[in-house]
Amino acid sequence: MSKKPVTKKAEAEKVVKDIRRLTRKIHSAEEKIRVVLAGLRGEDSIAELCRREGIAQSLYYSWSKEFLEAGKKRLAGDTARQATSAEVQDLRAESLALKEVVADLILENRVLKKTRAGLGATANEIPSIREARDHSHRRAIPPSGPPNPGPDWHSAHNFLPLV
Repeated sequence: MSKKPVTKKAEAEKVVKDIRRLTRKIHSAEEKIRVVLAGLRGEDSIAELCRREGIAQSLYYSWSKEFLEAGKKRLAGDTARQATSAEVQDLRAESLALKEVVADLILENRVLKKTRAGLGATANEIPSIREARDHSHRRAIPPSGPPNPGPDWHSAHNFLPLV
């Protein structure tokens, strides 16, 4: 495969495209709203407004469409928005509190099951565990009973006596 020789014209076009990309103006939301509202007031023609602002008419019309669609959604009751950091912190605190309540209830349920089965748990066990806060709200409380031996478990008689 042979490459095309790069001409001076192609190089110049690439340089111009790079310069345009690097010098492209980024408009803030406030600027866009100001321009769209000026166009909606109708004091000047859209062409004159765009010339004065240094933007293309197609850009103005796309901003106008986005602005009107957002207003339409807001008036229709679609109020989805980004949460503030304070709201996020409040939600995290509430989530943490709910996880602790769930952990307490699971623990209480297990203790009550033990007492019903006659396994010797006392009625005072629940308050003492709650006070000690021995359980983590970030994980589930492990099941009661003997641990699962797993595939590497051997009974005591399988070990050779050490001599």
